[in-house]
Parts: sequence; C-alpha cells; structure tokens
Amino acid sequence: MQLIDGKATATAIKAEIAEEVKEIVAKGGKQPHLAAVLVGHDGGSETYVKNKVLACEACGFKSTLIRFEDNITEEELLACVDKLNKDADVDGFIVQLPLPKHIDEQKIIEAIDYRKDVDGFHPINVGRMAIGLPCFISATPLGIITLLKRYNIETSGKKCVILGRSNIVGKPMAQLMMQKQYGDATVTVCHSRSKTLKEECQKADIIIAAIGKPDFVTADMVKEGAVIIDVGTTRVPDASRKSGFRLNGDVKFDEVAPKCSFITPVPGGVGPMTICSLMKNTLLASQMRNEK
Repeated sequence: MQLIDGKATATAIKAEIAEEVKEIVAKGGKQPHLAAVLVGHDGGSETYVKNKVLACEACGFKSTLIRFEDNITEEELLACVDKLNKDADVDGFIVQLPLPKHIDEQKIIEAIDYRKDVDGFHPINVGRMAIGLPCFISATPLGIITLLKRYNIETSGKKCVILGRSNIVGKPMAQLMMQKQYGDATVTVCHSRSKTLKEECQKADIIIAAIGKPDFVTADMVKEGAVIIDVGTTRVPDASRKSGFRLNGDVKFDEVAPKCSFITPVPGGVGPMTICSLMKNTLLASQMRNEK
C-alpha cells in the first residue's frame, strides 16, 4: 500500500509555479493576482481562505481578500463581482461558498466573468470541460487528476466508481475520468439512491469517494489492489484535539488501507491539492490575459 501524499505534491507544484512566476516577472510580465470574497464568518471558509492567501504567497502571487458581513444584500455582492470583473489587475477571483441563505449562489456564480472564474463553477467553464475544450477545471477534480498523474496511476480502461454526484466534485470528476485526455476510464456514478452501490464498489479498480458520510467506505466494499481517493472532510467531535474536532474522510482508513495499492489520507490527501489547483488556474488566467 502506498500513501498518496497530497501535501508534499502540492508543495512541489507551488514551488514550480513560483519559479514560473519569477520568470514572467523577470521578463517584464505582470504578477498574477487572485482575489477572494468572503461573506460572514463560517469556520471552514475562514480556514480555507486563509490557506489560499498563504498559497498565493508561496507561489509569488498578489492576493486580495474582500470581506463582508453575512447581512450583505445580493445586490451589494453582485456589485462587488462586477467591480472585480472590470478590474484589469485581477486575473482571477473566487466567491467563497457557502453563502448566506438570502443570497442566490447560482446567480452570483453566473455573474462572474468566466475568464476570471478560477473556481471553474461558471456554466461556460462546466460546459467546455464536459466536451473537452480548454477551460478552468474546478479545483478538487483537477487536484485529483493531478495526483493520479503524479503517482503514475494507470487509469486508462480501468473501472472507476465515483461516490457522489455534486456539481463541485462528483459530476465534473465523472466527466474527467471518462475523457480520453484525462482518465480514459469506464465510469460509474453512485449516490444515496443507488441500489447496487456496494456491488459496484467491489468491482472498481479506482474509487473516488465524495459522498460526505464519514467512514462510509468499508473494507468489504473494496477489492484487493484498488486505488482509493477520499474527498470527504467531515468535522467529527474529538475531545483529544485542541479544536474539539478532527477531519474525517468518507473512507474507513484503518481497515481499507491494507487492501489498497494507493490511498489518500484525510487530512493531507486531496485537500492541499484543491488549493494548489486554484493556484494553477490563477496562473493560467494570468497567462491568458497576458496573451491578449
């Protein structure tokens, strides 16, 4: 069993990006600039945005954090998005989800200029990804594809089962794993209503678990030598931790790991690659804008 170290891989990629940025700036090019909009004080979002700012520093990017209280109106947030769309210095930006209930998330996503949508959530980017055209691929699926490639994990012709059908992970992951230039695999998507979920998993060469249920994937669902990618990050109470909780994956790691050829831990697997992929998308956005 080999552990897929997302933390080390992300660190290496950020160092590569930093070298590329140095070269761009040395040749008189513009320093890439990522902006993040944070509404309210959600604990998970606060941590995630803080890590994005640190990643920008590691990559040599300029970063801007725009904060609003959770009583901001939808109109005010749309005005902020419009301002960032028009700001020539900003290459890419994200509006951190989830947003307060009174704001229509989809409306905000669609208001973002798709050429600055480094989260890859805009319908134009989602559509381009689905048919294999150049686009910004959403960060978590891109991070998973990058890990599979970096660890030379064979995906072509393999049976891949994806647990979960969210717009952020499950659906784009299925699209990418099907496509010739990425996964080239035979893909099955299972979800909470799937009648044969366990049987599908038992036949899988690769399982990508993004169902949001701690310890959902158990040893009896996994065949010997399978590759397991665990996207789950549920906070579960843990009195032994200073924070009072720990992050738990969708896979029952201790019992599943001995059966695997490769497995991602939680934390330290897919998570660091998500932020790293956002950096890759920001660099791409900057290069596209410089080419204009």
